[in-house]
Amino acid sequence: MIRGVTNGDDAVLVSENFIGANDGVGAWAQKPRGHAALILHFWALAAERDASISSSVSASAEPDPVAYLQKAYEQTLEATSAATEWKGTTTACGAFLHHIKSVEGLEPLLYVTNLGDSQVMVLRPQTQDIVYKTTEQWHWFDCPRQLGTNSPDTPKANATMDKVNIKEGDVVLAMSDGVVDNLWEHEVSQNIYDSMHSQANMLHVAKELVKAARKIAEDPYAESPFMERAIEEGLAMEGGR
Repeated sequence: MIRGVTNGDDAVLVSENFIGANDGVGAWAQKPRGHAALILHFWALAAERDASISSSVSASAEPDPVAYLQKAYEQTLEATSAATEWKGTTTACGAFLHHIKSVEGLEPLLYVTNLGDSQVMVLRPQTQDIVYKTTEQWHWFDCPRQLGTNSPDTPKANATMDKVNIKEGDVVLAMSDGVVDNLWEHEVSQNIYDSMHSQANMLHVAKELVKAARKIAEDPYAESPFMERAIEEGLAMEGGR
């Protein structure tokens, strides 16, 4: 069974120690369980296997999420070649929860990997701070780095990986550009804080964030981050995306 949830071209997955969002190119929407879902599936499996090995062998063992993503990418190429010949590309972002040793014992450490223009963001509701967010990777405007058919990008060569110190109560978001193209970071964070204040259930919080992004995406006159970037590129555009 393929891990995670997919609408055809995009995929999201949440497990005990891993969260990821892969944004597939829309042209491949007719291919359910395509590159986005398969890469995320194999990536999560590798992360889960590593978590099991690391916890049983040595508390000091360090994970390698980029290597996991590279393996997932290679497995997907193999699975979508030959007889199947599925075509597709996807961005990839994910956060792997691990730990580090300190004088006080084990402390949580987040390993964040990104390739393309999806985004991982870490929020600290206690202080309402944005602790961390990934940086978008583009070849040129509206053409992000991506994995799959005819793309020169690979995790080994192009993915970034950061280590983020986190605390209990922090919120880790993995978002496609469907969110970050329509909501500025302060709108994302405020939406999360407001939703958590009204209801602590994180499924409710996620749905409220998607609802806010969709509202802008469907408004042809709204101001949006994507519109702002398009204007900076000299393109006449307004509304969400």
